[in-house]
This record gives sequence, C-alpha cells and structure tokens, in this order.
Amino acid sequence: MSMMNPLAGPSGPGKYATRTDQLTLGSTSYGDNTAALNTAAPKSKTRGIADNVGGRPVTTISDVAVTPLYAPTERPTEPVTNGIDSGAGAGSAALMMKKSSIKLSDTLAQMLPYDTDGSIAILYQDALARGN
Repeated sequence: MSMMNPLAGPSGPGKYATRTDQLTLGSTSYGDNTAALNTAAPKSKTRGIADNVGGRPVTTISDVAVTPLYAPTERPTEPVTNGIDSGAGAGSAALMMKKSSIKLSDTLAQMLPYDTDGSIAILYQDALARGN
C-alpha cells in the first residue's frame, strides 16, 4: 500500500487514488482470509443450543412428529375444499380473517406528498376510479 505524500496531500478520486485510512481488504479469493474472519466476532459459548435472543423459542420443534409427504390424511372426513369459497366444507369466513376497513385510495393519499415521479398519483387515480 502506498502512503500519502505529506507535501501533496491526499489524492483525489480516480483510477490512481490511494487510501489514507490504512484499510486493507485482504485476499480477493474465497477461503484465503478465513482465519481473519474467524476472529472478527466473539463465538458462542454454547454448543447446539440457540441463545435466547430475538424471540427465538427455547424448545425445539422436534417434539412434533413430521408428517411424511405421502402419508394418509389425518382428517379423512374434512373436504379438500374446506376454507375456500367453492365446493364442500366451510367457506373463507371459517378462517376468521378480518378484511381491512381502510380503502386503498386513503393509503395512497397519505403517500402523495412523497411521490417523486407521479407513479403514486396514477395508482391513486386508478384506486379512486375502482371505488377502492
């Protein structure tokens, strides 16, 4: 790495610019700099157990048996169309999901002051024309 010339000052941007912060990027090929990367952060003191951070569950999912792909159904009396608005079984109301009461045009109207290229205005006009 070349050093800055104290009389000339730091070089400007360009093809022959030199770094003044002493940063080295290491090797550009895969695997050559593994030892340096290994020391970058402290390692976990536990083996095989996730630390309880970020809301991760303490118990593992392995308590639940995995159903094989071609296993027979666990609900033979339930129609395959259950949960959709077509065919036998309960409709989508059985999912107990609430439809949003906020219109799309109301949401887009709040975004209009931040529209830099007119795309939100187009979507807003389209939503108004559809009554949404």
